[in-house]
Amino acid sequence: MHDIEQRLWREARAMTRREVITKAISKQLNWEQEARWWELRATMSLARLLAKQGRRDEARSMLAEIYGWFTEGFDTADLKDAKALLEQLSR
Repeated sequence: MHDIEQRLWREARAMTRREVITKAISKQLNWEQEARWWELRATMSLARLLAKQGRRDEARSMLAEIYGWFTEGFDTADLKDAKALLEQLSR
């Protein structure tokens, strides 16, 4: 860990403040985007469980909210699966 910290400090000193801020924002956005994918997967699992318990409306509503966050990536397996599950819950 110490070697990594030293490398990061050397990189940070070499960058301008603007570059450091831009890099930090980029990392934060990447983390948030990845977290949304995990939340989508967890919500899909929960929606399936709720549907099995006869709580289809609740499952659909919850999944639709999460699905609505996404503005791209609709060709990915996760979003295709989410869309299919939403359609199934809407029947």
